[in-house]
Amino acid sequence: MKEPVSRGDVIELRIGNIAHGGHFIAHWGGRTFFVRHAISGELVNARVTDVTSKISRADAIEILEPSPSRVPVSCGVAGPGGCGGCDFLHIEPSAQRDLKTIVLRDALTRQGGLLADEVEQYSVEALDDRSLGWRSRVRWSIDRSGRPGMHRHRSSEIVPTNECLLGMPSIARVLDLEARESITAVQGSDDNVTVIADGQVVVGPSRVTERVRDDDWRISAKGFWQVHPALAGRLVDLACAEAKPGEHWWDLYSGAGLFSRYLAEAVGAGRVDSVESYTASVRDARRNLHDFRQVSVHEADVAEWLETAPGRPDGVVLDPPRSGAGEAVVTLIAERQPRTVVYVACDPVAFGRDLAIFRAQGYRLSRLTSLDAFPMTHHFETVATLTVDIDGHPII
Repeated sequence: MKEPVSRGDVIELRIGNIAHGGHFIAHWGGRTFFVRHAISGELVNARVTDVTSKISRADAIEILEPSPSRVPVSCGVAGPGGCGGCDFLHIEPSAQRDLKTIVLRDALTRQGGLLADEVEQYSVEALDDRSLGWRSRVRWSIDRSGRPGMHRHRSSEIVPTNECLLGMPSIARVLDLEARESITAVQGSDDNVTVIADGQVVVGPSRVTERVRDDDWRISAKGFWQVHPALAGRLVDLACAEAKPGEHWWDLYSGAGLFSRYLAEAVGAGRVDSVESYTASVRDARRNLHDFRQVSVHEADVAEWLETAPGRPDGVVLDPPRSGAGEAVVTLIAERQPRTVVYVACDPVAFGRDLAIFRAQGYRLSRLTSLDAFPMTHHFETVATLTVDIDGHPII
């Protein structure tokens, strides 16, 4: 029998394991709570924010027994009822990575179907030494009073603030501009800043320079690019390492063509098919890949393109959205039996689901690197290499 509880009630909770999404699990009165702003092992007073028949939610509002990993919160709008972005701001950075490692391993076993001893070798590692001031793109929403701010967790309500501590120094504070819906600031690798108000560039160049290895990329300020300045280059090193001269590779969900360019350099006289559905990113890709004749850029939905894609590639780089590639796309790739699939994942649970489908098709996880590319949040990036032998049988 579950004890009655209502939204707004304050209850005492002993905090248990971390769960995907930045929550921690606690049990009270026959109910399971997902708790924010806590750390495993803490005893807290928590305000109930949502009650359902299966799970309920709460925010830790008073820490009765703090974790040794707890640190003072440096942002005035973080915490219960505040901005929903920095859900780990109260946790020491190395402890954040330990918690993310637990989430990673849990996804690999629970969703991916691997055994516990198979995943012990994997952990989330630091990308660089920055825990604040790393974000090269910051977006403020505008509330009904015309004030800029950030959204509360799971809410359309905006918390007024002029500052974001995650933003790189030049874009950490919003400019004094008029906007009805949003203001976005982008800082390129050359330190030039572009500001977009309500979808229109009002300050700086419309194209941002991003540097990867020794190459300059010209990217639409409105388009997609990795928000941590150190991430793009590291992802290239991991995602393109398996490509060999003369091979044929697919780059799926290819965005501005980042991986396609360095796959092209690796395959030389081989071939790369770059597939992306977002028109602005396709334009960026065609501009940046103009000199690489071995690359064919396709503006298409990935699943639809795979239905009629010619040939059998030697390898695939797969960088799907946060929801994952899904069964249809994974199955279509596996049917072609590429020797190598490099999966770039921003959500460990979605990756785990797709990994299970690949494993059922004979692929095995041969290499995995996870990077703490989004400090002070629960997010992290994973690059996994999946392999199968040339006849489609699993490598033992």
